[in-house]
Amino acid sequence: METERISKIKVGDVEYDLVLTTKATKEIAGRYGGLENLGEKLMKAENFEMAIGEIVWLICLLANQSILIHNFKNKDNQKELLTEEMLEILTTPFDLADYKQAITECLYKGTKRNIESEENSKNVEVE
Repeated sequence: METERISKIKVGDVEYDLVLTTKATKEIAGRYGGLENLGEKLMKAENFEMAIGEIVWLICLLANQSILIHNFKNKDNQKELLTEEMLEILTTPFDLADYKQAITECLYKGTKRNIESEENSKNVEVE
């Protein structure tokens, strides 16, 4: 997978690639109304339990994108998806706080635009 699109986390002994795909963006939009609302919704979670639940959901969503991509490309070598229960059992609240940087990096990389200008553009006026 293209490394410029991913960030990594470790859950237990397994490393996961976090990827923001169109599918993940669609699910985030359905839950929060769009990527721009994500941070605000997470910060305004009504209670600690709810905040942890939202972070766990988001980590699973982003980590499972790389697994879904792998499974789509490797029909004979399927990997198990990360579940919220697995994540909750294999991590501590401190781990979740550490994952915030990886989530931010993943979202940034997934929405980053590379703009290149052409040296000899046909739309440039020549005097």
